[in-house]
Amino acid sequence: MDKLKNYSAPKDLLKDRVILVTGAGQGLGRTAALSYANHGATVILHGRKVRKLESVYDEIESIGKEQALIFPLDLERAEEKDYFTLAHAIAQQLGRLDGILHNATYLLGLSPLEQQTIEQWRIMLQVNLIAPFALTNACLPLLKASTDASVIMTSSTHGHNPSAYWGSFAVAKAGLEALVKIQADEWDQMSNLRVNTVIPGLVNSPQRVITHPGEIKQKLRQPEDLMSMYLFLMGADSKGISGQTIYC
Repeated sequence: MDKLKNYSAPKDLLKDRVILVTGAGQGLGRTAALSYANHGATVILHGRKVRKLESVYDEIESIGKEQALIFPLDLERAEEKDYFTLAHAIAQQLGRLDGILHNATYLLGLSPLEQQTIEQWRIMLQVNLIAPFALTNACLPLLKASTDASVIMTSSTHGHNPSAYWGSFAVAKAGLEALVKIQADEWDQMSNLRVNTVIPGLVNSPQRVITHPGEIKQKLRQPEDLMSMYLFLMGADSKGISGQTIYC
């Protein structure tokens, strides 16, 4: 993708935009939320733990950027009405939504299929696949009203190329890539809407600690190293790019 070579986001790339970031309390979500705020966006911080979201909120406040909003929601237990309640709150408090970064991820650990339970599969599919679908649908009227709206889904190398022991996590992430292609196809005639999949690859993240506890984290790429990709896809410079699976 030629547009991404040596891409440097303008400081006002996301000025006057409202961006919802799920899983914003830590890892890639936290870094993306701060990066979006630094480039002019009003950021909606989603996560399970209010304490972590408040820490990100305070950091955005400390650098003098647009005041963020906090919307906690446990995706494991969320029902359809909860997603519409969140969307309604965004409409009431901000009146618009110009993008969603679906970054919230749940990973129980690695194990062979014969040791995985139906309940574990339910949770993994709920958080990693059903929640992004449901939240995007609930927010769709707001996204359609935007002149330029972008949705980013976060997948995994093991969703794109499934392998042993990744089980329900890999299946959920593979489903997410299929979801993006279907959604992009359905939005094909709407020039103001786009959706893409990002695969972060080897990056220092809370999930990586679970699957590779012995790694030296300082030798991995850090979340900050991936932000040019996340900024490009969220901003207007990526207009016209949709349905793609992009490796960082």
